[in-house]
Amino acid sequence: MGFITNLIMAAASEGYGSSLGLIAIGAGIAAIGCGFSALGEGMIASKAMEAMGRNPENHSKLQSTMILAVALDESTAIYALVIAILIIFILGGKIA
Repeated sequence: MGFITNLIMAAASEGYGSSLGLIAIGAGIAAIGCGFSALGEGMIASKAMEAMGRNPENHSKLQSTMILAVALDESTAIYALVIAILIIFILGGKIA
């Protein structure tokens, strides 16, 4: 992130116009991680349900593993959202 930050700050200081558009694009790219995390959660749940259907005796073990995997995947979405918010408010405040 340091390289991109330096690039945006250099572009803003040399009078290339407003870099708020670049900041919005960067925040959008960071927010894409939330979408990929949602796809991952759906895949985890579908494969766990498929495995439970094939082997119902291991229901409790599969369910606990699925919950742990979904929690780890959700943390990825939270990190992506935090990065997007930081890009908007920290870099946006320095440029504007």
